Amino acid sequence: MKLTILDGHAVNPGDLSWDSFRNFADVTVYERTPADRTLERIGNSDAVFLNKININSEILEKSPDLKYIGVLATGYNVVDTAAARKRGIVVTNIPAYSTNAVAQHVFAFILSFANRISLHNDSVASGEWIKSPDFCYWKAPLTELSGKTLGIFGFGNIGKKVAEIAGAFGMKVICTTRTRRDGMPEPVTKEELFSRSDFLTLHAPLTEETKNLVNSGTLALMKNSAVLINTARGGLVDENALADALRKKQIAGYAADVLCEEPMSRSCPLLSAPDCIITPHIAWAPKETRERLMGIALANFQAWLDGKPVNVVN
Repeated sequence: MKLTILDGHAVNPGDLSWDSFRNFADVTVYERTPADRTLERIGNSDAVFLNKININSEILEKSPDLKYIGVLATGYNVVDTAAARKRGIVVTNIPAYSTNAVAQHVFAFILSFANRISLHNDSVASGEWIKSPDFCYWKAPLTELSGKTLGIFGFGNIGKKVAEIAGAFGMKVICTTRTRRDGMPEPVTKEELFSRSDFLTLHAPLTEETKNLVNSGTLALMKNSAVLINTARGGLVDENALADALRKKQIAGYAADVLCEEPMSRSCPLLSAPDCIITPHIAWAPKETRERLMGIALANFQAWLDGKPVNVVN
């Protein structure tokens, strides 16, 4: 059994181990694979793991030995799953591994705007507190979360966890979701969600229906004191419209861990936008979270080898 890991660096930059996979296969690990070398590196592999490597029907047709594709993420849009199914290739993903980590990242963003920690730490480091005539000062308005309204678009595992944390802060939670679930907070229309939220966080997959969900129209509904948060998919947001809204102070801020183009392009309109916090797609990346991901990936692989595949997406 030949297993090739095409872009292992993101999941395991060296602080974890692939050794458990070697108990079941002859394993080759590439840190990254350029698009023009994907086919060459798949070669005669029986199975591959990948994260952001695109596998289209042409590659599948030219990889006759390939029987299994393990996506090292929840999203699997990088694989032509229909073409894989036609060729009898099993495709699996890693569901629900990053729920806690992403919800934690959402509140790191919320608290960044509410408490302005970085702004005031920088002020203290520059000597402003030493020179201050008063025992305290603040350089921007501070916000108490209790009583504020948190809007959640999409109420899957992550949205539900975010709502639980919001409850601990005493926030009022409203949500818009396609599927009703037990324990769901107050359901509202999309228009109500945008107009009522003090903080609005996105937790929906990128589909034709959700593409550019955040646009000039929905941004115009928001309070000028509201903060928008995106840890889901960059394509949910029209970045040009958002940058324009930030410059015009239509909303108070935007925090994102995802962009339409990753890595970030120099031409990204959010690069120079005011009141904008961007992290480089790291919400899923705590070590504990990646350990969980690799554990599920191994279990998926073992189940497929045993003829009882799980977490199949095709």
